[in-house]
Amino acid sequence: MGFAVSRQVRGAVPRNRARRRIREAYRQIRARMADDVALVVVARPSAATRPFSELVEDMRRLAEALAQAPRGTTSRR
Repeated sequence: MGFAVSRQVRGAVPRNRARRRIREAYRQIRARMADDVALVVVARPSAATRPFSELVEDMRRLAEALAQAPRGTTSRR
């Protein structure tokens, strides 16, 4: 699992805050995430200000979508 924050998030403090929030949202749903999945989450500017509960919900939906995806396929590159 990798986390990246777009440079569109201006300033080091907001960028680091967005990274911490995304990482914490992932930590809360990590048990639902498949073990054999490798992905990178790229945080956009709204990640710094969006309600945390919405970030967690987005991560939960991502975990569900990945669980339903057919195995052996690759995603966008």
